[in-house]
Amino acid sequence: MRRWLLPLMAAAVWLPSAPARALVPYVYVPSAQDLGKAGLGIAGAAAGLLQIGQVEEARRLAQLAVQVLPQDPRSWLVLAEAELRSEKSGKAAEALARAKQLDPNNAGVWFAEGSLNLRNGKTEEAQKLIREGLRLDPNNPGAYFDLGNAQIQQKDLGAALASFEKAASLRKNFWEAVNNQAIVLFEQGRSSEAIGRWRRALELSPGAAEPSLALAAALYAEGKTSSETVGMAIQALAKEPDYALESYQKDQLWGAKLRQATKNLFHDERLQGAVDRATGLAGIKDN
Repeated sequence: MRRWLLPLMAAAVWLPSAPARALVPYVYVPSAQDLGKAGLGIAGAAAGLLQIGQVEEARRLAQLAVQVLPQDPRSWLVLAEAELRSEKSGKAAEALARAKQLDPNNAGVWFAEGSLNLRNGKTEEAQKLIREGLRLDPNNPGAYFDLGNAQIQQKDLGAALASFEKAASLRKNFWEAVNNQAIVLFEQGRSSEAIGRWRRALELSPGAAEPSLALAAALYAEGKTSSETVGMAIQALAKEPDYALESYQKDQLWGAKLRQATKNLFHDERLQGAVDRATGLAGIKDN
């Protein structure tokens, strides 16, 4: 990783009164404008790294950005997101508090606080924070997605479905929002609609593990137990072994009906080897 270094310059200065010629170096002190550009550039680079999943590298850059530009809320917001993704909730909260102090009308601060509360199981508080952010930025698809996740945890499935539909309408190819629509629909007993949404999610993200396994479970529950259905589940478990664990499914907000359908699918002897391998790779046995 390239590290930012403040510009240094040296110059030769002749001192006529000295008995010999000497080089006297000096340090160039950058202007506030230069520092501002540098800090925002670093924060932008950190945000770009977050988008491609290089969280630790992004976190280091974001820490540097707030040192270079401590009065800009954007740098603190990027740091907060990096800390969140690094599972460092305490540090994320500190960065968010600083960002909010600097710019209380920044919708991103409210959204990030909502995400933090959601991760900490404070779903009611998360909804309040996300809604305040949406008041400032009413067309943010990620915020609607988080709102839907909070509503699922509150067992408000109708509201969650509406939030996921809004998220998908605002962002093209938002397959995660379509996938979560299907999760809600299946829990509501609307199996055929759920299957349609999971197929749509796979059109947007071919081979994605979560909709692949969920779709296989839903099809299996309808009696469609072909080798194609079983093969879809095998491929999903090979990509993301954690989905072999019911505890992980629950963490991903799979409802009781979908988890039971998946458990029934896993009882098929054609899947035993794949399930055993995936459970082993996940590192724990889930009873």
